[in-house]
Amino acid sequence: MSLDKEELIHYSRHLLLSEIGREGQEKLKAAKVLLIGAGGLGCPAAVYLGAAGVGTLSIIDFDKVDVTNLHRQIAFHKSDVGRYKAEVLKERIEANNPYVSVKIYKERFSLENSQTLFDEYDIIVDGCDNFGTRYLSNDAAFFAGKPLVYGAIHKFQGQASVFNLNGGPCYRCLFPEPPEADAVPNCAEAGVLGVLPGIIGTIQATEAVKLIIGSEGSLSGRFLTYDAMQMSFKEFKLGKNPSCPLCGNKPKITSLEEMEILCSSQQEKLAKDSEILPEEVDKIRSSGEDLMIIDLREEYEREICCIKGSEHIPLSMLGSVSKMLPGDKKIVFYCHKGQRSLEAVRSVREQGMKNCFSLAGGIARWADEIEPEMGQY
Repeated sequence: MSLDKEELIHYSRHLLLSEIGREGQEKLKAAKVLLIGAGGLGCPAAVYLGAAGVGTLSIIDFDKVDVTNLHRQIAFHKSDVGRYKAEVLKERIEANNPYVSVKIYKERFSLENSQTLFDEYDIIVDGCDNFGTRYLSNDAAFFAGKPLVYGAIHKFQGQASVFNLNGGPCYRCLFPEPPEADAVPNCAEAGVLGVLPGIIGTIQATEAVKLIIGSEGSLSGRFLTYDAMQMSFKEFKLGKNPSCPLCGNKPKITSLEEMEILCSSQQEKLAKDSEILPEEVDKIRSSGEDLMIIDLREEYEREICCIKGSEHIPLSMLGSVSKMLPGDKKIVFYCHKGQRSLEAVRSVREQGMKNCFSLAGGIARWADEIEPEMGQY
C-alpha cells in the first residue's frame, strides 16, 4: 500500500528512521491488528497503534466506561461515562489519525467468535483482564497460527511477552492451566497503579509495530516483568515446554472446541450455588424475614455508599469473627461487584454455615437495580 502526500507528512518522523522508512510505514498501513479489550492495557495500545499508522485496527470489547476507569484508562473522559469503550476509543484514534480504519465489535470475546475473528487479522494484541479470556486468546491464536502480544497488570507489577510466533512458546508453556477462580483478584478488587497499564500497554504496541515491520528483537521467547515500586525490569528466557498441553510433544488440547476455561467454569458453578439476586434480597427485607446483610468492603468504600442497615465486617477480618455469626439467620455478604462476597461464602460454608449467600453483582448491581439514586464508584 503506497502512501499519499498527506500521509508522507503525517508519518515523517517514522520515515526518518532507517529501521522503518517508507517501506516499513507501508507495511504498517497494510497490517490488520485485532485488540482484545479496550481497558487499561487496550487504551494505550490502541491509541499508539492507531497513531503509528496500522491500517486496519479492530477492537472487541462489550464494556462501558465507568468513572472508576478514568484514573488509568486515559483515552476516556468523564463525559464518556456510560458509553461503550470501543466506540469512544474509535473516535479518539480517528481524531488523531484519519488515515487508519478502526472497526469495533461491541460484544464479548468468546469461543464462538474467536476463530472467525482471528482468521481476519495478522496480529492479536491481548488487553484482557481475566484468565478465561487470556487462555482463550492464547489457544485461538495458536490454532489460527497468529502471534499474540501479551500483557498483564496487577497492583504495581506488569508482564509482557509475545507468544505463538513462528513456532515459539505459547502462554500455556509458562502457565499450563488457569488458576483457581479467585486466586488473583482483578483491578476492581485489588486496585492498580494508574500509570502501570500505560507502561505495559505501550510495550505491547511497540512489540506489535516491530512484528509488522519485521524488526528483530521481539519478546518471543522472553518474559518481561516490571515492578513500578522498585522501578525495575527483569527478563526471563522462555522456551517451548515439551509438556505444554497445547503446543507440547503430546498435546492434550487438539482443537479449540476442546479447550476448557477452568476458572470461568469454576466461577460459574460457585456463583450458581451461592449467589442471590438484589431483587430477592430486597423482597426478603420488605417481608420482615430475619436477614443479616454484611458489607465486606473497606471503610473508604463504605463511605461512598452502602446498603442501609448492613453490618460492616471487612473481608480481612471475617475469618476471626465468622464463628460468631448467627446460625439462625439468612446471611447475605456483599462487596463492590461480587468477587469478595463469593470468597466469603465459600469460606464460611466450609465452616458449616450453609444459610449464607453472595449478593450477585455486589453493591454496583444493587445501585443499578434497587437504589439508582445511590452514589457509585
